[in-house]
Amino acid sequence: MLLMLLEAAAHAQEEPQVGFTMQEIWAHSGFIARSVIVTLLVMFLGTIVVWVERSIAFRRARSQSIRLRNEIIGPLQQGDVAAALRIAQDDQFKQGYLTQLLKAGLSELDTGVNANALQNARRAVDKAHAEELAKLQRGMTILATTGSTAPFVGLFGTTFGVINAFQGMAEAGSGLASISAGISEALITTGVGIGVAVVGVWLFNYFNFRIAKVGDELNSSEADFMQWANKLNQGTVSGAAK
Repeated sequence: MLLMLLEAAAHAQEEPQVGFTMQEIWAHSGFIARSVIVTLLVMFLGTIVVWVERSIAFRRARSQSIRLRNEIIGPLQQGDVAAALRIAQDDQFKQGYLTQLLKAGLSELDTGVNANALQNARRAVDKAHAEELAKLQRGMTILATTGSTAPFVGLFGTTFGVINAFQGMAEAGSGLASISAGISEALITTGVGIGVAVVGVWLFNYFNFRIAKVGDELNSSEADFMQWANKLNQGTVSGAAK
């Protein structure tokens, strides 16, 4: 037994040492493994682009919505539909998620506040609400696809890495050096796939949370707007009756 261990140790010392730096792993990887790694990097870059773009869009939309709310509250309290509509149509607020909702409702009330106008305003506000949520969900498909498929893309490369490891074992014998390149190729694709998926899932959940918060704000704003419109209509009817 001791003699066999000594022979195995001597054989291992004679095997060429294979490095495990990223450059050496890439050099020993096959075409399929390289293709998988490139695909995962493209998915990762797409995730980062969506993250940056959505972060800027959410920040800008929230900032403009807050400023619009602060400026339009005065005309709304005074019942001045025309003045409120002019403020909502200002280009400085065009990217706010509250802007389209108010523009849609106020445009229907601008020609006159009555029962028909209220019904039209409600439909317009509901439509604007749905459209704004759809805008906020832009890019979420990329995050969902990355989070759900990146591990499988990595496993695809892992499968061929294991195949290469067995091929190396069959061609060069059972030494460690003959299979280390294939094993490293298999492990690196799995690791990259899991890492990309984790980033995609985290960002997907984060932006879903923010979209849900905006949805709650829009629901509240829509209810407040329709309550205001109903009071305005009742005041108009009462004034006409007098």
